Amino acid sequence: MSNPRPITVITGASAGIGMALARVFARNGHELALVARREDRLHALADEIAATGARRPIVVAVDLLKIGAARLIGEALAAQGAEPQFVVNNAGFGLVGLASALDRDEQLQMIDLNVRVLTELSLAFTESLARHCGGLLNVGSMAGFLPGPGMAVYYATKAYVLSFTEAMHSELKPRGIRVAVLCPGPVLTEFAERAGLSRRSMGPSFLIKSADDVAEAGYRGLMDGRRTIVPGAINKLITVLIRIIPRRVVLGFVDYRQRRRRSARRS
Repeated sequence: MSNPRPITVITGASAGIGMALARVFARNGHELALVARREDRLHALADEIAATGARRPIVVAVDLLKIGAARLIGEALAAQGAEPQFVVNNAGFGLVGLASALDRDEQLQMIDLNVRVLTELSLAFTESLARHCGGLLNVGSMAGFLPGPGMAVYYATKAYVLSFTEAMHSELKPRGIRVAVLCPGPVLTEFAERAGLSRRSMGPSFLIKSADDVAEAGYRGLMDGRRTIVPGAINKLITVLIRIIPRRVVLGFVDYRQRRRRSARRS
C-alpha cells in the first residue's frame, strides 16, 4: 500500500471522555478511527461526525482485551488505505472497594485493559506516528499521583500510565512524536457509573470537570507538545501539593475519602 492517509485512532470512543475526544479531533480536521466494543454507539457517533461535513470515521468494533487487538486495528485501517497519525488510548475502567473484597478476575481485567492494552497500542504504531509527525495521548488520571486505598488496583494502573507515558514522551520526542498523558480529576461519565461513583461521592463541584472540557484540554496540550496535562487550576495545584505533603498524610486522606465514598454508596 502506497501513501496511506493519516488517521487518529481513539479507543473507548463509545462514551464519556473518548466520545468527547473524538468530537474535538474531528472538529479540528482529523479523520478518525473509532474503537470500542459497542458497534451501535460507534456508528451513531460516526454518523454524527459525518453530519458536520467531516469524513465519516472508520468504525472498528473490537474487544481490546482479546490478544492481537492492535493487529486487528492495524489491519482494519490498512484495508481502508489508512494508518495512525495519532493514537488516543482512552479505554479503561475502575472499581471502588477493598482489593481483597472485589472480584479478583475483574481486577485482573482492569490491569489488562488499563496497562497491557494501553502499552500495546502505544508501541504498535510508532513508525506511522513518526512518518506523519503525529502523537500519542494516553488518558490517565489524577489518581496516578496518589496511593489509592479503596481503589488500590485502579490507582496503581494509573500510576503506571503516568510513569510510562512521561518516559515515552522523552523517548519519542527525538523522532518528532508528541506524547502526553491526560490526568483529569473527577468527571461525570459512564466510567464513574461503572466504578460505582455517585455525584455525591466524587467530591466538591469545583473539582469536577465535564468530559468536553477535559477533551479540549487534552487536545490542546497534546498539540502544544506538553508532557502531562491536568485540566483545571485547582487540580493542577493538588498534584503539586501531593509531591510536597508527607506520603503518610496523603495516604490517610485518600483512605478517609474512599471510606466516605463507600459509605455514600451504601446510603
